[in-house]
Formats: sequence, structure tokens, C-alpha cells
Amino acid sequence: MSLQSVRAFLKERAPEIDVLELEVSTATVAEAAAGHGVQPGQIAKTLSLRVGDRIVLVVAAGDARLDNRKIKTLLGGKPRMLDAAEVEAVTGHPVGGVCPFGLPAPLPVYCDQSLRAWDVVVPAAGSRNSAVRIAPERLAEIVDGLWVDVCQSAAP
Repeated sequence: MSLQSVRAFLKERAPEIDVLELEVSTATVAEAAAGHGVQPGQIAKTLSLRVGDRIVLVVAAGDARLDNRKIKTLLGGKPRMLDAAEVEAVTGHPVGGVCPFGLPAPLPVYCDQSLRAWDVVVPAAGSRNSAVRIAPERLAEIVDGLWVDVCQSAAP
């Protein structure tokens, strides 16, 4: 059902974007980068977090690490990663296929500045072997994402 909800979402909000399905798993950043022939940073990972009684999604570059202090400052509480069952329950997507598209109910989506280092990023598309290629600005636009700075700065 997850892949279908993504396809329906994209058909409505971004009909120009095609879902890519590979024969191999792209569930991890490394697998996705290898499968799509891109750098790990181009993989747009979607993290499901609970902050107090709120659940939010953070989309960040695959090689970026969350900065707990920045998240706490932005959202007013300590973030906690959801477990696999919670992730699937709130996003409709399995871990490894989580994306901000085709959600069963709206969730706040925060797009980290780390995505802007790339012209094209590759987020999952609802299954462990599907993805899309999309400009970061377009991704934020179609999911009503808010640009934030919640990851650690890359080492020089």
C-alpha cells in the first residue's frame, strides 16, 4: 500500500516525477547510493522523530548527522527516534522506504539545509527498493516542508 500512496501523492502534487524501482534493496544510505549511482549525501533520508507529544519528519542528506541541540532548540524538546513499528504506523512506510510523500495523515516536515548542497537528491518512495530523483527545493515545495538547520556542520 505504501508505494501506491506515494504514486498517488506524486500524481497529484508532482506528476512530472517518476518513481524508480530497483531489483536490489536501497533501504540504507549506502545501498541506496550504490543502487542509484550517487554520492551518499545525495540520498535524502527521512527521520521520524517524537518531540514531546508531537511527531515530525526531518529530511536530511544521507551523510548528515542530526544535532540534538539544534533540534531541541527548534522544536522545544528532546528528540527521540521512533521504533520501526511506530514509523510504519505513522508514515505508512516501512523503515528503509520512509519518505515524506503519501502519508496517511499530514505530519510536519522539516528539510535540513544539508540537502541544498545537491542539485538532485534521492529520497525513498515508500518501499525498500523505490526512490525518486528530485531537486531539494521541489521536494520541500511538494511536501510543504520548512527549511531548517538541524544537522551538524560537515567537517572542513
